[in-house]
Amino acid sequence: MDTAERLATLNRIRKFSRLMDTAFRIPGTGFRFGLDPIVGLIPGAGDVVSTAFSAYIIFLAARFGLPREVLTRMIFNIGLEAVVGSVPLVGDLFDAYYKSNIRNLALLEQHLQVVEPELKEVAPVSI
Repeated sequence: MDTAERLATLNRIRKFSRLMDTAFRIPGTGFRFGLDPIVGLIPGAGDVVSTAFSAYIIFLAARFGLPREVLTRMIFNIGLEAVVGSVPLVGDLFDAYYKSNIRNLALLEQHLQVVEPELKEVAPVSI
């Protein structure tokens, strides 16, 4: 991938991560949530669908040649959210607070700041 493609992929990861974890804000509070806990409310398929979106984000991130440790942490974040998220209601609340996609975006951006600092069109995400 050339620099333009890498930047486009990074921005796609940012958009998907924010859509899944921080797209909406509860008025009067600073609390943000995304589609992940909402989709998770659908019995049976909801958690599978949101885990598939998260896996797609990891697939895109892996194209940056991340070290095994970073990929392992990203997969752990998604796995934890998938396992706990499968518990009715409690899991959906966990999804709303844990925000695994934003955590994974932060891991990716931390790695890229070191190896490819030219890819910072948008400010890094903080948890």
